[in-house]
Formats: sequence, C-alpha cells, structure tokens
Amino acid sequence: MVGRVVGLRGRVAGHPLFRTLPDVPRWARISAFAVVLVNIPSVLWRIALVARVPVHQEMRLHGWEYPYLTVLSVGQLGVAMLALGLVQSWGEVTPRRLPFVGGRRVPPPAATVPALVGGLIVIAACAYAAWGVHAGYGTPVSEMTSPGVQRVALVGAYLPLAAWGPLVTALAIAYHRRRHPSAQPTTPRPA
Repeated sequence: MVGRVVGLRGRVAGHPLFRTLPDVPRWARISAFAVVLVNIPSVLWRIALVARVPVHQEMRLHGWEYPYLTVLSVGQLGVAMLALGLVQSWGEVTPRRLPFVGGRRVPPPAATVPALVGGLIVIAACAYAAWGVHAGYGTPVSEMTSPGVQRVALVGAYLPLAAWGPLVTALAIAYHRRRHPSAQPTTPRPA
C-alpha cells in the first residue's frame, strides 16, 4: 500500500501542472498554488447555491442567476489558475499547441502588468467589502436569519479570498524580478 502511494506521488509530482521552474523560490511556488486553493471555497459555495444545496436560507435565485453564478465561478477559478503561469514554464514561453503565438517568449510586462492590476483590484474589492460590512451596508453577517452553520459556511467560503490579492501581487513582483534584466541583482566584480 505504501509503495502505491509513493508511486502515485511521483506521477502527480511529474505532471506538467505541478512542474515549476528551477529558479522559482519555494515561497512563490507555494503561493501560486495557494492562490488557487483560496478561491476554491467560494467557488464551491456558489456552485452549491446553484445546485440548491441549502447553504443560504435568504437567497432566492432567479432564472438568469443560475448560469451567471456558474460562469462567474468557473471564470474565477480560471483566472486564479493563471497565477500558476507566474511560476511555471508556460508563463515564460507559450505552449507550442497555441496557434500564432505557440513557442514564443512571453514578454515580462504581458504577465506582470495584468497580475499586478488584478492583484490590486482584488485587494481593493476585499477592502471595500470589509468596509461595507463594517459600515453596515447590505445585511451584516451577524443579522442574517440563516442558521449559524450557514453563516459560518458563508464567511468561511469568502474570507480566504482576502489573501488572493496580496498573493498575486507578491507573485507578480517575484516574476518581474526573475524575468526583467534590470531587476537582476548584480554581483560586484573582483578588483
């Protein structure tokens, strides 16, 4: 049984999704996967809502909201997975299977700028949401009539998103430092 687990771990670790570049710091590798992981709870909560699992007593969805929440959830997870490109080879050279751009080098600003802007937008959105809850806009979590378990599930699903912006911003800065020639540390030449 132990041999099977080790064999599986070797196959999983060798999968292209888990291969990071050798010059990527360990903290960046962990952060890139953390970006995906902090998004999963809110995606699952929304999908459960669409599937009519009783995750929120007060929410009644209308016809158009079902596809909207599904597309929002899939899109959110897709955007979160782009953070993996900041630590993997497909973030530096596009995969050959892509038409027109396959096999070409990714210009550093093409990855850094959207990642920084996206990270700052997520930070601003989380700050605005926290301020809105504090200022009493909308229904405060403490006043929801949903049972305690549903409130805990809601907060537990969305609270991890507060880490998304800072993680992506840090990854973008590390990517820029790794890829931009002027950002490389220079070693003094011996006299």
